[in-house]
Amino acid sequence: MKKLYISQAVDKVGKEIELSGWVHNKRDHKKIVFIDLRDQTGIVQVVGGEQLKDLMPEDVVYIKGMVRQRPKNLVNPKLKTGGVEIDTKEFRLISKAEIPPIDLTKQVLNVSLPTLLDYRPLTLRHPKIAAIFRVQEVIIETFRQTLKDDGFCEFQAPILVPAQAEGGAEIFPVKYFDHTVYLGQSPQLYKQMVLGMFEKVFTVTHAFRAEPSVTTRHLTEYVSLDAEMAFIDSWQDIIEKVEELIKQIVAEVNKECQEELKMHNADTPKIPKKFPQLKLRAAQELIFKRSGRDIRQEPDLSPSDEEEISRWAQEEKGSDFVFITHYPVSKRPFYTYPDPKDPEYTLSFDLLGRGMEWVTGSQRINDYQLLVDHIREWGNKPEAFELYLQAFRYGMPPEGGFAMGAERMTARMLGLNNIREASLFPRDMQRVDLRLSTADQKSKK
Repeated sequence: MKKLYISQAVDKVGKEIELSGWVHNKRDHKKIVFIDLRDQTGIVQVVGGEQLKDLMPEDVVYIKGMVRQRPKNLVNPKLKTGGVEIDTKEFRLISKAEIPPIDLTKQVLNVSLPTLLDYRPLTLRHPKIAAIFRVQEVIIETFRQTLKDDGFCEFQAPILVPAQAEGGAEIFPVKYFDHTVYLGQSPQLYKQMVLGMFEKVFTVTHAFRAEPSVTTRHLTEYVSLDAEMAFIDSWQDIIEKVEELIKQIVAEVNKECQEELKMHNADTPKIPKKFPQLKLRAAQELIFKRSGRDIRQEPDLSPSDEEEISRWAQEEKGSDFVFITHYPVSKRPFYTYPDPKDPEYTLSFDLLGRGMEWVTGSQRINDYQLLVDHIREWGNKPEAFELYLQAFRYGMPPEGGFAMGAERMTARMLGLNNIREASLFPRDMQRVDLRLSTADQKSKK
């Protein structure tokens, strides 16, 4: 087992150390050979002779050597370890690699998205790609820790569900013995059911949407960061919790991921003292005034609408975030609470971040009979939700919650062109690891 990582070498000048990792690059100067050794913590220069001549990129090696200070004129300021190098004393080839089809030594992988994903196990090794998932890890961990510090309890939601939470046809049926069940669109119903045990809960789970779309912002499987809280005084309690979380996430990414942000020429979003809020209808009026596009009768915002309102928030409020509230009852799931002052609209919201929805949430219906009525109105049968309805039949306080999309947050934080870049192994209409068209062709041969 490894005892030392490359990033720790900077503190070992004058000492002999052992390192293991991948050959990132090699420079052969006949009598002297330089390799860049890579592990999960960074890259360091290794100096050797004949024993290193046959090495090629992605070979896995063991190196034992002396850590030496590099001359000032040879320091590499782009690397954390750029002030040191390893003088090889012992060397061992652990695993020989085939010649990679992609040059990982370049700072930017100049390949198409399909190629990037076709060689995913290889391209994930590139430092700039790895940086994406380091940022994502900080986002998810900050979500977890911030909520735990506030008394929320984590639970594990099931993936196979007997009925769809969101309604509609955008669900994946699964043959389950002699029955049909579904891949969960969200953990929503389970979040609400466990509120009777723990009054504030969250889960990090996979969610599935059978949306027949191939866009830069949709995935059929994504990581959802979900939270639910009971005994709220107002639906604004939920908005305040989301704002607190987003501010903490941005602060932690700014603190922990400066190197990763630099790799992508990115900076963290602008955070105002208070995120602006607009009702959907007010947002649509603004879009009409700013662009001339009349979408005032539409029940939702399109991607271009979200971008326009985000520009308004940046220009007028100095904010990369804006809450859009009060979506129509018809556009929200059956469990969403109608606004008592305007029953055609809901106490719901989306948080737009840099032109895209990051978070969606609402106050939920906690009245048993109203919930049953809504289930019927949405074209479902209450019997299919029997377990869920028990939570309300036996008493449920005012409550609400929200869900954050980990990939969308990551993509917008780093300015990525396509959400697939922010998914380790993206699933969409055209790909489940392999491109489905290619897989189909191979299966017919």
